[in-house]
Amino acid sequence: MPRVRLQPSQSLRAKAVCLLLASASALAFTPVAFAQDAGGLRGGMRLEADATDPVTTGGTPASSETQAAPAYVPVSPGAVPDEPTDTANPPGTLFPQDNGNSAGFGDVPVPSARPPTTARERRAAREGREQPAAPRQNTRAAGSGEPAQIPRQETTGTVRTEAVGPAVRIGVPDDGQRAEAIEALDPRQPEEDPYAPLGIRVGTFILRPTIEQGVTVTSNADYSVEGREAVLSQTTLRLNAISDWTQHSASLDAYGTFRKTLSGYEISEIRAGGLAALNLDITEELRARATLGYERAPETAASPVIIADTVEDPIHQTFTGSLGLEKDVGKARFGITGRVEYDAYGDADLSDGTVLSQEDRNSTLVAVLLRGGYEISPAVTPFAEIEAGHNFYQEEVDASGFRRSSDRIGARAGVELDLSEKLTGEISGGWIREQFEDDRLEPIEGPTLNALLTWSPERETTVDIEAATTVEGTTTADESGSLLHVVRVGIERQVRANLTANAELGIGYRDYTGQDGHDLLYNAELGATWWLNRYAGITGRLRHESQKSNIEGRDFKANSVFLGLKVQR
Repeated sequence: MPRVRLQPSQSLRAKAVCLLLASASALAFTPVAFAQDAGGLRGGMRLEADATDPVTTGGTPASSETQAAPAYVPVSPGAVPDEPTDTANPPGTLFPQDNGNSAGFGDVPVPSARPPTTARERRAAREGREQPAAPRQNTRAAGSGEPAQIPRQETTGTVRTEAVGPAVRIGVPDDGQRAEAIEALDPRQPEEDPYAPLGIRVGTFILRPTIEQGVTVTSNADYSVEGREAVLSQTTLRLNAISDWTQHSASLDAYGTFRKTLSGYEISEIRAGGLAALNLDITEELRARATLGYERAPETAASPVIIADTVEDPIHQTFTGSLGLEKDVGKARFGITGRVEYDAYGDADLSDGTVLSQEDRNSTLVAVLLRGGYEISPAVTPFAEIEAGHNFYQEEVDASGFRRSSDRIGARAGVELDLSEKLTGEISGGWIREQFEDDRLEPIEGPTLNALLTWSPERETTVDIEAATTVEGTTTADESGSLLHVVRVGIERQVRANLTANAELGIGYRDYTGQDGHDLLYNAELGATWWLNRYAGITGRLRHESQKSNIEGRDFKANSVFLGLKVQR
């Protein structure tokens, strides 16, 4: 091949081209070397590394002619393991092999040390020094500006964890008693009074009827001065009705007793009575009250007027009604009540066959009561009351020629009590005077005592205290009448759930106006009811009634025993 000879100028240009090509080649390989030294994803170049280390050279000896290739970075993290596989714990095994590093059953396993993977780590292991920390991984992939995906470190094997919640300890009862089993507990509460009447709902009212049937053995059948024995059949019907309204209230208490002779002294009589009340709450501070009452009973030796030689005791009936308003102004209490009372007396059948009319005893009382009080506390409210009225007799002049119509005036002071379930009601005392139209009749006047209290000294025990003063008229010639004071105390005790006992004690004093005469009246009673079930029970009573007087022909005494069956609903 012929040799080409270059000119000097051409030789210089050829040398310059060779230099440019060598410089370009050096610049082309320089970034790759710096990229390896900057710490690729699999570790940087180390001068003291073993040339035959498969980790740093990829498994072939490094030489000056061989260039390091960039490390492979997978797109999905975890595609290539970051650490060599641990032969002690092969993949897919849930429980690590026991290599002597386990802390024991139930404790957290102690992780095994990572085997050395680089020449520096193996040299440190041979010399007994602590292995250096793993080099900090580059957070950016080689050859790109995007952050590299760091493989997630996951823990495998059994790891002890805390309980979901602390265990609940069932404590011992404070009273030291044995606790019942949970399945034995009954969510239903026991009834406070399992023998109380259930009642019958009629519209918006709850009715509680009671019927009592039995036999009475008495030493004085008609409560007369002579006192004749008898065995009587006695039937008593009682009815209690209470409204079930969200506002206002109404109530009714009524009774009727029929007595008929079975043997002994012949009698046939009816006693009856009742009281209806209506309470209207017009506003929070204004209330209205209304009552209607009725009483029917034969006149006995306890009556202030005795008619001699009667075949049968005449009937005395009393009709009452009242209407009032109560107003609260702060702690002050004001009230006004109008009251009407009508007394009617039946004709008396005499032993000689004649009939004695008692129309001249019939009268109507119309009165107005004004009350004012001040609430010292919710439990105590003192008050004062004034009464003014007129008593109209049906006959302007009675059979004896006296004008019996009269004017009444009275005043009293007392206190209202409201100590929750312990003590409720009111008690008062004062003075009353009744002046007749006929000046020949002396006025009836004297002290008064009125009370209506309910006291519960302890659970299942109730004490009722009643006191009243009544002005009694008469048609006896030259006599004005009398003033009757009565006090009664009744106690009821629930001995057991199905056994109720009661006791009553009463005393009365009658003071006759215009004469030195008086009567003492006594009555006492002991009774009990043993309930067979909720609807029926056996009841019995012992009763004593008597009257002692300094007026001749007025004393009497009556003892009786009753035994019967009581049915309620």
